[in-house]
Amino acid sequence: MALTPRLDLRPTQALVMTPQLQQAIKLLQMSNVELNTYVEAELQQNPLLERDEADNASTDSGDNGVEAAEALGDTGLESVDRAVANDANLSDETALDVDYDNQFDTDAGMDGPLTGGVGDSALGVRTNRGGSGFDDGETSIEGMASATITLRDHLMAQLRVDVIDPVDRMIGAHLIELLDEAGYLHADLEPVAETLGCEASRVEAALGQLQQLDPAGVFARNLAECLALQLQDRNRMDPAMAAMLDHLDMVARRDIQGLVRVCGVDAEDVADMVAEIRALNPKPALAFDLEIPQPVTPDVIMRPQSDGSWIVELNQETLPRVLINNQYYARLKRSTRNKDDRQYISECLQSANWLVKSLHQRATTILKVATEIVNQQESFFLRGIQELRPLVLRDIAQAIDMHESTVSRVTTNKYMATPRGIFELKFFFTQAINSVDGQVAHSAESVRHRIKSLIDHEPANSVLSDDGIVEALQNEGVDIARRTVAKYRESMGIPSSVRRRREKALQF
Repeated sequence: MALTPRLDLRPTQALVMTPQLQQAIKLLQMSNVELNTYVEAELQQNPLLERDEADNASTDSGDNGVEAAEALGDTGLESVDRAVANDANLSDETALDVDYDNQFDTDAGMDGPLTGGVGDSALGVRTNRGGSGFDDGETSIEGMASATITLRDHLMAQLRVDVIDPVDRMIGAHLIELLDEAGYLHADLEPVAETLGCEASRVEAALGQLQQLDPAGVFARNLAECLALQLQDRNRMDPAMAAMLDHLDMVARRDIQGLVRVCGVDAEDVADMVAEIRALNPKPALAFDLEIPQPVTPDVIMRPQSDGSWIVELNQETLPRVLINNQYYARLKRSTRNKDDRQYISECLQSANWLVKSLHQRATTILKVATEIVNQQESFFLRGIQELRPLVLRDIAQAIDMHESTVSRVTTNKYMATPRGIFELKFFFTQAINSVDGQVAHSAESVRHRIKSLIDHEPANSVLSDDGIVEALQNEGVDIARRTVAKYRESMGIPSSVRRRREKALQF
């Protein structure tokens, strides 16, 4: 039988990730900062998109847009649709710009993991842009914080006053540039001398002058030298202290008998000397060049009501509100005769429609997941971390009829402001630890909290071992292994019972 080429039609089924679905998934896992950056780029690229700069969106008329999740039901856990339906379409005769949220059928689902919504709720994406009146950077908190003097400026000002010789001053300026963020000098002096064309002894002498500058301990080449400079500044450097600095490894090991032997003092003096060393600053330059901390902006806001229920709503300040300029689209379509131009305009409209739809779906999904998390962890919000219950992604996914991957994307880099503080949504998911009777499971986070509480309240003369902690937890109904206690203790940075006993005995 001869082999011959032929054509066959074979129908098959396959999952296809359309560009629109990929965009929706990508938006879902973005943080609020990444989302605003992405939307800003789309605004620059798509001529049919524009940002809604209105401070308030009216809900009296369907022509004026949709307000996002501002009202909640009696339970505080289900958003109420406050939008007025608008049957206007995207025809050429559209006379006014229309918020696309008014055209989006909120009952229509999306393919893939984004199926499901918040019932009839219409969540318009928007950002309030009300001016604060503090546009001048010099008067803002950020402006004042950024005006903090730097380590380089602080040292250069002292260098000009304390160092007279111009050569030493030049060497000092060069060494200042070589300091790391903690104030240490890790560069070898020989290459520095070769670079500057002077003797290494001259660089060493200049370094000695620089080590007298403020803050004490700066220009040290190692930890022992940094601590020694600070002790010299306090006039507390003696032979016993010098011997202790030469054996910092013994201090780290809490080797009291070894320190007594090398320092030539008794145990009480060793304890005082160690306490004095612990009061020093191992990184003297960290008080300078401070980075301005960026506060976390929550995506979801939760607050209690007087009747004991909770209000859960999206933080509209993190949701960019975009509009489709239908008037401009109609004008362009009427005036365009070229086929390629008409195709480009149609693609821009389709892209704008999908962006607004994806933003809406993202807001809806985040609110739905956050609402279910509040339902599941209500005892935590009422009574504290000891009541945090075990929770995994599957529990939320099954409750809201979504895929686990969707819940995972929603809870990544998303934060919720609660009466107990701001938490990442991932915080509320913890593994379960069985109880002794097998009836009730305890969350890993609440067990960690209980371990820390037991250690914090242990008396100095009765330090709890890991086995003792296991016994105490089992008496409280928590079935836990010793290795699990050790793992949780180490993850919280708590030393072993042996080290804790030494510290408490010497009042470290």
